[in-house]
Amino acid sequence: MNALMNTYARFPLTLVRGQGSRVWDDAENCYLDFISGIAVDTLGHAHPKMTQALSAQAATMLHCSNLFHIPKQQQLAATLCADSGLGAAFFCNSGAEANEAAIKLARKYFYDQGSSRRTVISATRSFHGRLLSTLTATGQDKVKVGFDPLPPGFIHVPLNDLDALKSVINQQSAAILLEPLQGEGGVNIADAAYLQGVRKLCDEHGLLLMFDEVQTGIGRCGTMFAFEQAGVKPDILTLAKGLGGGVPIGAMLATDAVAASFGPGTHGSTFGGNPLSCTAALTVLEVIEEESLLANVKARGEQLMQGLKAIQARFPVIKEVRGQGLLIGAELSVEAAPLIAQAREAGLLVLSAGPNVLRLLPPLNVSEAEVDEALVTLATVMERTQ
Repeated sequence: MNALMNTYARFPLTLVRGQGSRVWDDAENCYLDFISGIAVDTLGHAHPKMTQALSAQAATMLHCSNLFHIPKQQQLAATLCADSGLGAAFFCNSGAEANEAAIKLARKYFYDQGSSRRTVISATRSFHGRLLSTLTATGQDKVKVGFDPLPPGFIHVPLNDLDALKSVINQQSAAILLEPLQGEGGVNIADAAYLQGVRKLCDEHGLLLMFDEVQTGIGRCGTMFAFEQAGVKPDILTLAKGLGGGVPIGAMLATDAVAASFGPGTHGSTFGGNPLSCTAALTVLEVIEEESLLANVKARGEQLMQGLKAIQARFPVIKEVRGQGLLIGAELSVEAAPLIAQAREAGLLVLSAGPNVLRLLPPLNVSEAEVDEALVTLATVMERTQ
């Protein structure tokens, strides 16, 4: 009897261990992992430096609560702020919690100014989490069914449509919340010119610009943060997934002026930023630098992109290949699920981003040979399917 609630459509696979970019099931079958825990396993599986750091921290202190100063939490905050150009950080446990904190901070910021601005504008096809507020901010109706009444104060407009965005800005608008690259919504890229235009609109109208980089942040797109590629800096930034390399942690960063609206009692998280999760995040950031993983993401991302385009030339079932770094989607003219199953049978784990987009999310330290192996497997699957 399965005592778990039926909240996930699970693959028919039981994974029991991993090493690098590979995982093994309970029958000792080996798979090349191009899911990475849905963009979480930044350093792959069982990275020796991560294993050592977590073991040492577990032997020292797992948790002490935010009633006390936590040196590694302060170190992580300083590192993330230096890397992002923002002023202060708040730590929690997930991307949904980070986005919840961002929405609360934006509203509190305008409350402190004596303003009635509360509305958050986000994009259709976006995904911001499964809390009631972040669910409502999400631009996909399918995830909202059965959870009404949803909280007010959210509007959605199409991505990359600056005119549509302009048309909904009014005196109640507080913030614009965007993913620089929509992962769950289909691997849809926000154009650099669009993001620059959004920044200008926010400055002109006194709105806050919030970037959800839960999936794109921490090197996934080839720069530490995807917003760097547009030359635009947000007022609020959210992170999670790859930040902890497999250990749950979320972060919400903001400029000093905006962050000042959070004081004792305004927000909190029991487990947020505990010694273990901060050790994991610091280790991820250290390894990214020590192993030059941003350069590897760019090189392997280009290899994967070009390889998929070569497969597309042979098999027109692939309509478009798009993405940045190691967050790549292949839009298909058919449903993705059968191809995902065929790839799994052939020893490659990939996932979808909507019904007809294949999504590939290998670890940031994936090798050239492993990318080649994945491409050969996908080509073979395409050939069999054809």
